[in-house]
Amino acid sequence: MSTLTDAVMDGFDDAARKDLAALYRDLHRHPEPAFKEERTAGVAAERLRAAGFETHKGIGGTGVVGVLRNGDGPTVALRADMDALPVLEATGLPYASTDTYRDAEGRQVPLMHACGHDMHVTCLAGAAELLAAGRERWRGTLVALFQPAEEIAAGARAMVDDGVLDLIGRPDVVLGQHVFPNPAGTVLVSPGEVLAAADSLEIRLYGRGGHGSQPERTVDPVVLAAATVMRLQTVVSREISPFDRAVLTVAQIHAGHKENVIADEATVTVNLRSFSPDVRRTLLTAVERVVNAEAAASGAPRPPELRTLNAFPLTSNDPAATATVHDAFTRRFGSQRVTEMAPLMGSEDFGVFGAEAGTPSVFWGLGGADPDRYAQAEREGSLSQDIPGNHSPAFAPVILPTLPTGVEALVTAALAWLPER
Repeated sequence: MSTLTDAVMDGFDDAARKDLAALYRDLHRHPEPAFKEERTAGVAAERLRAAGFETHKGIGGTGVVGVLRNGDGPTVALRADMDALPVLEATGLPYASTDTYRDAEGRQVPLMHACGHDMHVTCLAGAAELLAAGRERWRGTLVALFQPAEEIAAGARAMVDDGVLDLIGRPDVVLGQHVFPNPAGTVLVSPGEVLAAADSLEIRLYGRGGHGSQPERTVDPVVLAAATVMRLQTVVSREISPFDRAVLTVAQIHAGHKENVIADEATVTVNLRSFSPDVRRTLLTAVERVVNAEAAASGAPRPPELRTLNAFPLTSNDPAATATVHDAFTRRFGSQRVTEMAPLMGSEDFGVFGAEAGTPSVFWGLGGADPDRYAQAEREGSLSQDIPGNHSPAFAPVILPTLPTGVEALVTAALAWLPER
């Protein structure tokens, strides 16, 4: 029995698949950093315009919004993020990125789509085109959101602050997906909390510099930083219940410029992840307490300074809306291809759209790893070593079947709300 999804997906022929595969390779080869996604945004906008969407650029900086009003019915918003990461690609792919950009500190750094946002953009472009081509079969309003700056937790908020909800109206549901190192061809979906809240802090520790041969004349910020890092490692193990989930990572330490000069200051960055407001509060309070106490213990000439770099909200899927998506996926893909999305310590700003609109949202996973390679690694117990994860310089979703599955998932989920004519 033919379904509405079947009718829309009939347009996904070999030519359309090849076109999207070429688009994906092009986007992968030309990544762009947060709030500088001009080329990617231009490609997305042009495809939306060609498909018949009312198209708006420059929303929240480089964001793109496409609106397709197609009669009375619900409004469904589909979201994809566009920005890349400062990672030197090591995939060996013929379409690997060699692009660089100058960061805020003036350093020339590499760029790579190490988190799959190129796949997200391509899948949404394909789904939007298919749904537009098949609009005589459904009714309602379809919104395509191409969001900047997810990696710094700023893009969704920027689009909201720039009036995206006034532009599109209140959607009935917001839907999004993210490629993960699970077997390609599968989708992962679960209700409730699926991604952690995250807070990144920059901590500036002050000492008193001097000659390396005369440490007694100094307050060494490197020693202070080392003591702070070691003490911070006890926060999760000794201040968070074993029944709660939390991660505290010290990712960077910077101090000094020469081996025989004791520096005046050191900078440390800390990343915190949690699944509950109480745990989040405990982590933030503990970091501030430890940092100030270690500075006092070292005789620092001035208190440390803590600055928030970014803060991601908890990503939580609406139970009723998730049940609708899960049922649609199961009917479309079969139960063997629809698996549970276990809570991950990764973070997203996708939830900002639904929270600000006061509407349900659902965020699911899209498998991107070669299925045969994944199965072998699983048998050998080497998944973490042999299957590169997000943000790895070796992360590269296989185009087939990741891309067609991602397009089909977005179409299927959207049509779970958009009724047939």
